[in-house]
Amino acid sequence: MDFTLNDRETHFRDRVKAFIETHIRPRQADYAAQSANGERWKVIPVIEEVKEEAKAAGLWNFFMPPHSGQQHVDDSFVFEGEQLSNLEYALCAEEMGRIGWASECFNCSAPDTGNMEVLHRYGTRAQKDAWLRPLMEGEIRSAFLMTEPAVASSDATNIETSMVRDGDHYVINGRKWWSSGAGDPRCKIAIVMGKTNPDAARHAQQSQILVPLDTPGVTIRRMLHVFGYDDAPHGHAEILLENVQVPVDNLLLGEGRGFEIAQGRLGPGRIHHCMRTIGMAEEAIAAMAKRLVSRVAFGKRISDHSVWEQRVARARIDIEMTRLLCLKAADMMDKAGNKAARNEIAMIKVQAPMMALQIIDDAIQAHGGAGVCQDFGLAYAWAGIRTLRLADGPDEVHARAIARNEFGKYAEFKVDRPDSGQLAVAR
Repeated sequence: MDFTLNDRETHFRDRVKAFIETHIRPRQADYAAQSANGERWKVIPVIEEVKEEAKAAGLWNFFMPPHSGQQHVDDSFVFEGEQLSNLEYALCAEEMGRIGWASECFNCSAPDTGNMEVLHRYGTRAQKDAWLRPLMEGEIRSAFLMTEPAVASSDATNIETSMVRDGDHYVINGRKWWSSGAGDPRCKIAIVMGKTNPDAARHAQQSQILVPLDTPGVTIRRMLHVFGYDDAPHGHAEILLENVQVPVDNLLLGEGRGFEIAQGRLGPGRIHHCMRTIGMAEEAIAAMAKRLVSRVAFGKRISDHSVWEQRVARARIDIEMTRLLCLKAADMMDKAGNKAARNEIAMIKVQAPMMALQIIDDAIQAHGGAGVCQDFGLAYAWAGIRTLRLADGPDEVHARAIARNEFGKYAEFKVDRPDSGQLAVAR
């Protein structure tokens, strides 16, 4: 088995890594200062400046799938991007994950990436012209409205938001939350998932539709905090939809296809999240090691205490194992398709956040009181990764899928009950 990366994989990974180290990491202080001053929900200038530099360098829209460009007849615009494979993009996503605002600099931040893929795969030409074009140019942002506070949204078939056709419009009523990105003043469009036919088969009741956020009846009720952080200027909103009327032409793919779209959207997104998580874990282990070798306690460097040797060793082992599993999943998606890789996607979605949480927690412990304040970013990283255990499906949903796949391997076995009272498993 050859684990050597090919020239194209290393080319993009190394270019992204170099760009981050020369254009993004040196401007961390600028980002922090601009974020802290003035209005919370705003466009941050340093991001816009770096975005132009990344675009000029050809480091833009990495996530768009290969060989999928569709062109206007006048050749004025092509919906394609760099056309990286899942494996190639995964390597870049790890580097982006090292700094929280890096992904947006390459126009590769959620939920825009998933929304752009949805528009690219399922949108009409008119929908692409209206919304995919400005999203790919980085001119606007978007939101994805799926989760609802009144139901267990880990089961998407529970969603209650109604989408009722009335002539040439749909009328939408419902309440959504964790609508990430809705706090950004550039957020102009949302993909909303709701029910068009409650009487249809369970997975054919839902549809997805494009809703401009300035449509009458769309109200941002509040911005939600994550462990006390408001995540501005991105943020996560609770949104009320009251008699919101949008044209029938805004429907994606067709009535009853919402669940299908959601499944197609979430698979690649989970890989992106997981690789960024590995990048965050790499930053945490680096911060932990630097702290441990630079501090003295009880007469020797903290790094010389055996408990920390064990923790750092475990962290490095877990990062390496998790990366290999994630790259395996990405490679399977490229070679066999998302459906064939669903078990690997589920496994990495459970493993990556759990791994990173432990390493970040150890890094916090190594920093002592400094670890829980704002100076080192560890507390904020922990809050974000802890939330990822719920986003794109909670751990329990993925674990259920993994276990059912395992049980399925032995479905032909039965349990015999011999006279001795002992259980014996037989074919």
